[in-house]
Amino acid sequence: MTTRELLLLAVHLSLVVSSLSECAPGFELTADGVCIDFDECKEFPEYPSDPVCGENAVCVNTNGSFRCMCEDGFETSRRKQSFESDEGETCIDIPECEREKGLCEKHGEYAECHNSVPFYSCICKMGFITSSGLEILVDDDKCIDLNECQHENICGPNTSCVNTPGSHHCECKKGFALSSDQTTSEGAAEICKDVCEIDKTICGNGTCHPGKDGHVCACHAGSSNYGNKRSRCVELNCEVFTNALNQQESDPYVTSVLRMLKGSCLNLSESETPTSLDGEEILERLLSMIDRLLSGGTVLDKKQVSFILSLVESSLGLIAPFMSKNRTQVSKAHTELELLLFKGPGFPQGPATLLTKHAKLQMQWETAAGKNSTYPGFTALILLSYSTLENSTNRSFSGINVTKEISLQMNSKVVTVKVSNPDTAALQVPVTLTFNHLQRTDKANDSICVYWDSEADGGSWSTDGCDTLHSGANYTLCSCKHLSSFAVLMALHDIEDPYEMKVFTWVGLTLSLVCLFVCILTFALIRSIQSPRNSIHLHLCLSLFVANLVFLCGITRTENQTGCAVVAGLLHYFYLAAFCWMCLEGIQLFRMVVLVFNISFQTVRMMAVGYGVPAVIVAISALVHSGGYGTEKNCWLNLEGSFRWSFFGPVCFIITVNIFFFFVTVCKLAQKFSSLNPDLDNLHKIKAFTITAVAQLCVLGTTWIFGCFQFGDGPSAMSYVFTILNSLQGVLLFVMHCLLYKPVRDEYGKIFSRFSTPQKKYSEFTSSQSSKAQTSKSTQNTGESGI
Repeated sequence: MTTRELLLLAVHLSLVVSSLSECAPGFELTADGVCIDFDECKEFPEYPSDPVCGENAVCVNTNGSFRCMCEDGFETSRRKQSFESDEGETCIDIPECEREKGLCEKHGEYAECHNSVPFYSCICKMGFITSSGLEILVDDDKCIDLNECQHENICGPNTSCVNTPGSHHCECKKGFALSSDQTTSEGAAEICKDVCEIDKTICGNGTCHPGKDGHVCACHAGSSNYGNKRSRCVELNCEVFTNALNQQESDPYVTSVLRMLKGSCLNLSESETPTSLDGEEILERLLSMIDRLLSGGTVLDKKQVSFILSLVESSLGLIAPFMSKNRTQVSKAHTELELLLFKGPGFPQGPATLLTKHAKLQMQWETAAGKNSTYPGFTALILLSYSTLENSTNRSFSGINVTKEISLQMNSKVVTVKVSNPDTAALQVPVTLTFNHLQRTDKANDSICVYWDSEADGGSWSTDGCDTLHSGANYTLCSCKHLSSFAVLMALHDIEDPYEMKVFTWVGLTLSLVCLFVCILTFALIRSIQSPRNSIHLHLCLSLFVANLVFLCGITRTENQTGCAVVAGLLHYFYLAAFCWMCLEGIQLFRMVVLVFNISFQTVRMMAVGYGVPAVIVAISALVHSGGYGTEKNCWLNLEGSFRWSFFGPVCFIITVNIFFFFVTVCKLAQKFSSLNPDLDNLHKIKAFTITAVAQLCVLGTTWIFGCFQFGDGPSAMSYVFTILNSLQGVLLFVMHCLLYKPVRDEYGKIFSRFSTPQKKYSEFTSSQSSKAQTSKSTQNTGESGI
């Protein structure tokens, strides 16, 4: 048993003894017979002040009992400051730094909180010391940087120490570099060596020499570093200007500019200390020369285009280092240029954007400067667009493989991209070009990003190294892994309907809509001719009118996918409705001849067949394959695959059913005419009905057989036949059911006579109407045709 347990046992025994002496627990009886509090905390004075409560705690007497209290900076495992002795608790240190954030914020951002017993302390981070010089921050102390560079030889020879907050790093002095890829640091063993010894190609086409402020490049003949002695020497192609002079002799101004460019190039390549050139003046004269070459509307051949583009690239590379402004924008009659220039110590980093009216260039400054830092302290980006050059390159497509069904056409201005980096044949980070379209395109895959390849067949557009990232209706986004002159082509699919076919469609449908509208008014408003058969005619004309109107207004509106699908669904529904009403007419004729004369459908049943059946077919088609409505070419059904049969299947079925009904009807009619006592009046009516029904079948049914070929990959003879016949359906229906129908002609005559002759007296008019009503009464149930 431990000492603490023995003490606790003794305390409890004393409490028991006191309770036995007629005093309450925690009290003891005095000699005077009075119960007073028993101080448990002083029962054993030979022990420390906390013999009962344990370490980091003190015993506190209470009236009739006692409690244990944790000292400052301590608490129980349950985060209490007091506890009963029999609870088995002990006092532990409070982790102030973990529990309460920001305890050391008043000493600054470089101070850290460290927990200690029983409290905490604030000390400075590594690389910092207190402003008071003490180890621990007190009062208003702050953490200040410890300058490690004050120590001698901390970095080594040919290096310089650079102090940083809380640390330092070592840099090689000018003209020196590390012999390895590691960076110098405190205690590093690497030695900075002369860059001329480390990199033998640092000067390119020149010789490297050590100098006081760094290395110096002495360029070889035919190369230059544009007067910047520490820059890499690049080879200058002055022959391009010589060749240009040989090809251009007629225009004195162009000749003078070419001579100036040639002289400037030779001065840079032959002189060790080339004179400074006026970049702005040379650029102005260069752009004016290009305007002269492109003016007059002359179409250049591909060799001339290659010559101009090569000359421009060489000239811009020669001029750019001598431009004085960091940004230059020039706009001419046939050219537009934007130039960005970086000059200063170090190398530019991050994205750069150049913009002209017709194109936008996005690339990284690191790409323009070059991987090997070709021009320290100088980097140039140039974007030049030509306003008329696309006309001369519109037939140079031999470098692009396309199918026979596709033809190509220029759909953007031509632009040239030039940077100071001479190695742009294979860029690690592609450049991005955004071109504005010359002509709106409705298909994303119709745009092709290309560059001008001067070596392909004397000059041609090519897609090598260029990808089309995105294409909208008015712009295309290109990504290219090399630099040159670029443009966007548009692929033309030879599936456009000829102009004459469009004229036939518009004229024919317009006439049909007018005729169908007259038919609808006739069958709906003239009561004397109303009959079940003419009611079928009314709904047939109404379905065709809506279908033709939707076709005329929406068949080509493919810019909105949802709207195009709605148009295709409406066409599907109303054309099927027209065929359903035509089928009802065949069934009605069959019932009249074969079953019982003058029998007709109920209106509800006719509506269910004429409008309900098409609705069911369209609903099922949309649920099974909703993507079948609307194509990239027109707002009609997708005729690829089996979805076409959602329309042609019901049409073929209806045509087959009507042919069967008409064949049976004609046979039955022939038997009735051969009988001995035929009802000639009714038989002649039925014969007339049969003839008009067969004619209507030819008009509505046969044309759609040709219609199967209407939305193919190109116009054909079938397309022309379908276009002419189908667009004139309304006209033919008007002729058959109105102009050749005697009761309708009579009603038309009455209407016209009201406007051409004086009105009769009321009594005469009433008498005439009564007599004629008796005459037409017998025809109301059948709707006789006068064909």
